[in-house]
Amino acid sequence: MQNVLLVGGGKGGAAILKMLVGSSMFKVIAVTDPNNNAEGIQLAKKRGIQTGENWKDFLDDSIDIIIEVTGDEAVFQEILQVRNKHTVLIPGSVAYLIATLMEEKEELISTLQDETYKHNLIFNSTDEAMVVIDTEEKIIFFNKSAERMTEVPIADAIGKHILDVIPKSQLPRVISTRRIEANQETVLDNGLKIITTRIPIINEKNIVIGAIAVFKDITEVVNLAEEITNLKEIQTMLEAIIHSSDDAISVVDENGRGILINPAYTRITGLTKEQVIGKPATIDISEGESMHLKVIQTRKAIRGTKMRVGPMKKEVIVNVAPIIVDGILKGSVGVIHDVTEIQSLTKELDRARQIIRNLEAKYTFEDIISNSEEMDIAVEQAKLGAKTPVTILLRGESGTGKELFAHAIHNASDRKYNKFIRVNCAAISESLLESELFGYEEGAFSGAKRGGKRGLFEEANNGSIFLDEIGELSANTQAKLLRVLQENEIVRVGGTKPIPINVRIIAATHVNLEKAIADKSFREDLYYRINRMPIQIPPLRNRKTEIPLLCQKLIQKLNQDYGRNVEGITKEALVKLMDYDWPGNVRELENILSRAIIFMGYNEAQIDQQHILVLSNKKDIQHASTYSETMTAEQDLTTLVESYERNVIQQVLEKNNGNKTATAKQLGVSIRNLYYKLEKFKLANNNMQ
Repeated sequence: MQNVLLVGGGKGGAAILKMLVGSSMFKVIAVTDPNNNAEGIQLAKKRGIQTGENWKDFLDDSIDIIIEVTGDEAVFQEILQVRNKHTVLIPGSVAYLIATLMEEKEELISTLQDETYKHNLIFNSTDEAMVVIDTEEKIIFFNKSAERMTEVPIADAIGKHILDVIPKSQLPRVISTRRIEANQETVLDNGLKIITTRIPIINEKNIVIGAIAVFKDITEVVNLAEEITNLKEIQTMLEAIIHSSDDAISVVDENGRGILINPAYTRITGLTKEQVIGKPATIDISEGESMHLKVIQTRKAIRGTKMRVGPMKKEVIVNVAPIIVDGILKGSVGVIHDVTEIQSLTKELDRARQIIRNLEAKYTFEDIISNSEEMDIAVEQAKLGAKTPVTILLRGESGTGKELFAHAIHNASDRKYNKFIRVNCAAISESLLESELFGYEEGAFSGAKRGGKRGLFEEANNGSIFLDEIGELSANTQAKLLRVLQENEIVRVGGTKPIPINVRIIAATHVNLEKAIADKSFREDLYYRINRMPIQIPPLRNRKTEIPLLCQKLIQKLNQDYGRNVEGITKEALVKLMDYDWPGNVRELENILSRAIIFMGYNEAQIDQQHILVLSNKKDIQHASTYSETMTAEQDLTTLVESYERNVIQQVLEKNNGNKTATAKQLGVSIRNLYYKLEKFKLANNNMQ
């Protein structure tokens, strides 16, 4: 049984409450409304159901369904934000529609029983008069109620022009306008006042094939309107909803015989209406048992069952639920998901993502915000370098936008129509990096693919390759990269034949390569090859004048990512951002704005200072004042720097309880670089995990 929280105790809430209290599928936990005298609140008290003014007092993990009938969009959105992810939120209009439909379906089935499938008998047993015309405006259906109200015999009406039988009829107008005309008052020639609803009949090809008029005595319609929404309108709306679904939908009665399918059902199963309607629920099963029959027997919903349906044995996933009204089983409804379509779309999406990830350079120099002298110099240098084949080295702290520069350089070069390959040298293990960069021959190592594999340098031939964190390359890979730069050729792992390539190399690093050369961890000859055109990208703290423009650009991007419509940022929030030193640079700024937008209310248009996480400028991880080691004049600068660096790493490692990943992140170095320094400073074998 589903636990229901009803938010809103007005007239609509009271109506829905009346429908739910008699159902064995739902248990109303509470009804809330600020007005303690609301109709729904009073009814709930009589039924012994909890009431309150604030829905938040009753919202917990036990609530399965929330029905919101206040009509206030803000309330709906607030519930949507704070509800448990397993809790279903239903607008009151939808709940009322479904409940009313189920109530009406019970009345029809109880009245018509086994004669449901005999349409003529249904139409002739109703008190509503029905007249159907074709595109030539001739009557093709005229039931007994129409005969009684118009005093024209059915035999005299069929085949006649509608205006010859009902001179004041407006059905021909419905064919031309294609519009529904609901609840129109009309007076027949015999003086009878009626309320009529005219509906165009439109086939699956969106072609009008006729029109139908449904009318009743005005007194009957008025009485009916006080109790229930017009049944024909509900049926039309429900049919439109079901027919618009891409998932197959089928409905059976309590005896397990088909009574409704949608077009997607025919497309997925290959079975037509004639093959399903009125037939046993097992008609579409090719492998497995009928979930409809199982649900009818157990009166319990079934979710996520795999099976095969139709003559083509289509693999599908089926969800089936019972239809129970006032404790009486009326049938079941099933939704079929085509697994093959989902798998195909997933493969296409993965392929598209792979192409974008590997081949596309997304940014240009127009995407780079430059409003400072240092940044202008870097951009101008990059534009000059883009016009030449020279190797470019992008230097700067993490988060300053080195990859953005690499994209822009490629797109401004004559190689922009060829591939742009991105490689994070620190993210790929040393054992795999060489084979990824240079490829391998068949049999080069255990698990090598038959026929070998092209490396990323071959993939980038005639294009550009971006080597991020180049300072993390092993000595062996550095030697091979030097050969690429010197000879413009590569040799696959396990191979001997050189393969000529034409690739522009754009490298990037945030580490001090000069110090790495002194430490013997980076080749000096490779350094001079990649450092022919170094471009220093300044940190954000040196170009704070760009923060307003960066915020504007980042907010536009985040709006697209999160589906929001944030208009901008207030002056107070900008002051707060300008006062910060941004050790994480633009990446940290994007992170701060991202979190601000996530936690903003949907009715808030601008990021204000309260949305910004507390920002406080911290000194270096441990100030020199905490550095207890005595520095004497006899020590050279290199020794002093290394001693200080060792002390800082040890203190941060202790602060993070030995967590090396967190330590590397806080220090702003790669995990491989941290392990190298731990080994160098004899910190690798301490007792921390």
